[in-house]
Amino acid sequence: MMHRITVFAVVSVLAAAVSAGAMPAQVAPGGGRPPRPTPPLGAPPNGEAWAWTQLTSRGTQIRYVTTDTTQSCPTVRYTLAGNRNPFRMHRASLPMGAQFPTTVCELVVRLGASDAVLEQSTIHAATVHPGNRQLPLPNWTATTRPRTIGIIGDTGCRVPTAGPVQDCANHQSGWPFPQIATSAVTKSRPDLVIHVGDYLYRDDPGRENDKAANPGCVTLADRASWPCVVADFFRPAETLLATSPIALTRGNHEDCNAAQQGGAGGAWFRYLADDLRDNGSCSRYTTPVAIDAGSLNLISVDSSLADPNDDGTTTTEQKNRYTQQFDAVNHDAQQHPTHDYFVFTHKPLWMVKAAGSTQGNVTWVTHVLDAAVANTSLGRLADNIRLVLSGHIHLYQMVDFNTSRPPQVTVGSSGGEPQDNGPDNTNVPGQPVGTPPQPVTHSITQEGTFGYAVLRDNGGPWDLTFRETTGTVPGQTCTLSTSTMNKQFTCH
Repeated sequence: MMHRITVFAVVSVLAAAVSAGAMPAQVAPGGGRPPRPTPPLGAPPNGEAWAWTQLTSRGTQIRYVTTDTTQSCPTVRYTLAGNRNPFRMHRASLPMGAQFPTTVCELVVRLGASDAVLEQSTIHAATVHPGNRQLPLPNWTATTRPRTIGIIGDTGCRVPTAGPVQDCANHQSGWPFPQIATSAVTKSRPDLVIHVGDYLYRDDPGRENDKAANPGCVTLADRASWPCVVADFFRPAETLLATSPIALTRGNHEDCNAAQQGGAGGAWFRYLADDLRDNGSCSRYTTPVAIDAGSLNLISVDSSLADPNDDGTTTTEQKNRYTQQFDAVNHDAQQHPTHDYFVFTHKPLWMVKAAGSTQGNVTWVTHVLDAAVANTSLGRLADNIRLVLSGHIHLYQMVDFNTSRPPQVTVGSSGGEPQDNGPDNTNVPGQPVGTPPQPVTHSITQEGTFGYAVLRDNGGPWDLTFRETTGTVPGQTCTLSTSTMNKQFTCH
């Protein structure tokens, strides 16, 4: 059962969500939603629509965003328990100014459904993505799990207001996120994709060199608008989103502005967050989100605001906030002790930035998150939390500890320039990291190259590989032990 975690209790809302999501097309929506407008008779198709499948705390959702002027939602037809029926999507928000010229629709689809397609007769956009109108659905059951998982992070094209601009038009070596998305489909064929945050990098679209491909995302005033969300995420990820459901966590690039209204954070909550908003608002902190993928459980922890300079001792405000969150994470994991859990959060807990040849000469991030985990009632993450998946640092790294602490996998090189330096891998094993300090057992870092990671269920253990832009594996395949007390990878 999928659910959203609060810091006080674990509250299940799947039943209500499924009830809403299973509404036949001919039944009017309830729950106090705004009345559905009737498209004008004979209105010509206009605008563009994007649809994708996202795992949320309420279950699998099909989401649909359109700039057509009818402000109406289409119908999805899918097969469940041998019956093929139409289900009308529910409107989550109406157009709101120049930043959000969109109607947003959503529909919860029950596990076990298949062959989902947007009904052409109910679409009023002139162009729809995916072009075949077919949406991927989970291929696992309540007692199985995804066999192949793609992990991407930090995917947007860096266009700051000052300084060097990434070559967004060059999809080979400048900004290869579109190539990575296609490679993941053709080389890895993931059943599920996990994005560990940072989608929107175009702080000044007027400085980008691919404006011709991104109408509506061409000036400073356009930043964080829907056309820029399309430019930075949906268009380059189109092949991947047409093939696999996706689970998302928020990055620091989706932060709130001073007014906590609009901006990149407002775009996150309008289009990509677990609970969509219709008012453009942004919250600095959000509670963890628990997502079931059959017998695999994912928990998204919003670390977008975690201060990299806060060690949890000088000030305790952030440490206390994240302690509550990790207490809730542990509580949820302990409810399903036989399930594997992955925590995915933008900022790493134990990623090693640098290491010297002497004991203790090591730099790692992010201390305030580590301090919060150590401050939980367990003093650590629950035993069945197998991995921590993160991004933020623009490289790939796996470090493990051969203890109950889960390995830290960092995937921050899927689009944003991989400019961060990592450690000399030969100096990392044996270095003390975290609270309490635990020596690193294995360290694998790939720096200076774009890529993504793949996890495969190897009949119980998980195999982990890093893949470069074209899908080639430059390093070793690492197999995660099944022990909950001695979590480490064996690499070969």
